[in-house]
Amino acid sequence: MSVAFPDRLMPGLPYPLGATSDGLGVNFAVFSANATRMDLCLFDPSGKRELKRITLPECTDEVWHGYLPGAAPGLVYGFRAHGPYEPTKGHRFNPNKLLLDPYAKRLVGQVRWTDALYGYRLHSARADLSFDRRDSAAAMPKAMVTDDAFVWEHDRLPQVPWNKTVIYEAHVKGISRMREDLLPHERGTFAALSDPAFIDHLLRLGVTTLELMPVHAFLQDSFLIERGLSNYWGYSTLSYFAPEPSYMSMGDPNELRMAVRRLHSAGIEVILDVVYNHTSCGSELGPTLSFRGLDNASYFRLLPGQERYHINDTGCGNTLNLSHPRVLQMVMDSLRYWAQSFHIDGFRFDLGSTLGREPHGFDPGSGFFDALLQDPVLSKLKLISEPWDIGPGGYQLGNHPARFGEWNDKFRDDLRKFWKGDEAMRGGFAQRMLGSAELFEHNRRKPWATVNFIASHDGFTLRDLVSYNGKHNEANGENNNDGHNDNASYNWGAEGETDDPGIQATRACVQRSMLASTLLAQGTPMLLAGDEFNRSQGGNNNAYCQDNEISWINWEQARSPEGAALTAFVGRVTAIRRDFDVLRASYFLHGNQMVADGLPDVAWFDESAQPVTSEDWNNPVARAITLQLAGKRLEPHKQLSSRLHDAAGTGADGAGDPQEVPPDVLMIFVNAGHEPIEFSFPRTEGEYFLLLDCAQPTGMPEGEGGQVTVDGSASVQVQAHTLQVFANRPLHLSSAIYPLAANEWIKRNEWGERA
Repeated sequence: MSVAFPDRLMPGLPYPLGATSDGLGVNFAVFSANATRMDLCLFDPSGKRELKRITLPECTDEVWHGYLPGAAPGLVYGFRAHGPYEPTKGHRFNPNKLLLDPYAKRLVGQVRWTDALYGYRLHSARADLSFDRRDSAAAMPKAMVTDDAFVWEHDRLPQVPWNKTVIYEAHVKGISRMREDLLPHERGTFAALSDPAFIDHLLRLGVTTLELMPVHAFLQDSFLIERGLSNYWGYSTLSYFAPEPSYMSMGDPNELRMAVRRLHSAGIEVILDVVYNHTSCGSELGPTLSFRGLDNASYFRLLPGQERYHINDTGCGNTLNLSHPRVLQMVMDSLRYWAQSFHIDGFRFDLGSTLGREPHGFDPGSGFFDALLQDPVLSKLKLISEPWDIGPGGYQLGNHPARFGEWNDKFRDDLRKFWKGDEAMRGGFAQRMLGSAELFEHNRRKPWATVNFIASHDGFTLRDLVSYNGKHNEANGENNNDGHNDNASYNWGAEGETDDPGIQATRACVQRSMLASTLLAQGTPMLLAGDEFNRSQGGNNNAYCQDNEISWINWEQARSPEGAALTAFVGRVTAIRRDFDVLRASYFLHGNQMVADGLPDVAWFDESAQPVTSEDWNNPVARAITLQLAGKRLEPHKQLSSRLHDAAGTGADGAGDPQEVPPDVLMIFVNAGHEPIEFSFPRTEGEYFLLLDCAQPTGMPEGEGGQVTVDGSASVQVQAHTLQVFANRPLHLSSAIYPLAANEWIKRNEWGERA
């Protein structure tokens, strides 16, 4: 059936930006300060045939707008912008190029690489000063008008306190692409995030917060396609409002909403890794897909006096101009859209230093930070920055606003070097274990501001960190020249996989010790998906282009004896972290606050229980140390048990006055050396319970019922490359993050029993 469209649009409104249906028609609004005319192009449902081209009739405050009566969700469209083509002045208008709406919330089709996508003639001697007249519509994805209705009734954001947060970084496709227990069309999609087995796995680990690598629609770069590779990570955003089409098993964005809804029902937050520092169109020599054709001079930072060229603080060819109010508005609208329409709990900002850079340099009071922190919706969410880029003054760890958490690469590097056995690392280890106070203790910031990790998507996995001395990125097609060269990794005797039982045992101990250090340190711990069951990328430390088994997570490893043991180990360490408040302190520990007579909140000792002197800190070969932590129990075990039993309907006895409860005392004996070491307890009175032994596959002490007690006057042997955790009381919370949730969450939510 043919569709009849009018020759003219009604004036419509300049707000909201994008395409908005009101039930009677659709309002279109798009920003361009320098365009002279804006055309709306309407397409058939497939996006292959242009049906009508109508000029937007009004421009108000640099927003072009018009209203199409009778139009409805499902309408497919794009824009063409008229204006000067003067690259030396920063203007690159070319009406022959179909442009994607920056506010598109759903895409139809994908980019098909052809020379017609470029605003200039690719092989011209004048390069980007030339002008290309070919129509790019056939090679461009189009926007679809959407209806974002979804029943969120009874959904509640978990709002996990920062000091109780444990983050799990995962890739939407990679986390489930090899899950043979899922339906084939659901593998590698948002639908798989709703699976009960996956959610139960997160609960067993003690994860509170799932951090997803980019889910915004992204571009498959031509240079990767030419090499038979693909943009797997997704850090090349095409649309800031549309979910990535390949992650939707049935093409419905509600799949992500359903996944968020079900994760929330289990008490798990969802935060998104977002890329607002650059777009997918590359440098001034890149294609004209959206922003460049709509208003290059407004959307991008250009070199002053040489506006033909883009400022490249991101290493990706361009830098979004967040100093422009309309560009800043777009970013804020995008963040608010994901928070309100998808109930996202927070955001991790890729290359966060770029977002805080004003023309004079990085500024924690930049327009972006100010806008974000005053926003009544966004300021309440979890906000995390990757605090560096390649621009001038780009390394800004510790310098972001007080509401932000920051990825702490110093924690990563110092912990790797310490457990690898590098010299003179005791001081660095101590600083990182206490929350990197020298970096974050200012402006009333809390220890949670440091996001601690030993591995992330960018770099070696934990398993590869102990299996390879050097990177092995040959599959990327760049002659192994890409990726970081300094990884602070060590193979412990053989490069890559080995059958040597001694090497395997050492690697396993070091892995457990690095995981335990990350989860026991002050701050917010982050795990890389698959590290809990020995995931390897074969030594590839830059798998951004590997959409295959190099990057995908093999869940058969999780079911192996070694994988299951390591998963149980992580769950035990997170249980210790939950049960002992002193591991999640609300202030930076320096040993100057007394918890009881003669008991400071933190103290450091050597293996002989002697206080560490300044000379000891500088001892280059010392690799053993004792961390003593003490703190008052904020809620006695009996009170907590009573509350949990009441929630389960079983009842329990009450508890006494919290003031009568003795303080918690933790002893963490650390041996990063190559031989076993005898440790003495700094406090010899009473007995201590062994909570964790990294020499054991699951961390469970070898004793009757998994409980070992030691008199404080005795000494204990700590194996090489391991740590042990003792406390003056036993572990009370050894189950999942919410002790009732692991078994009960499915029964309590609306979608019924497990099939």
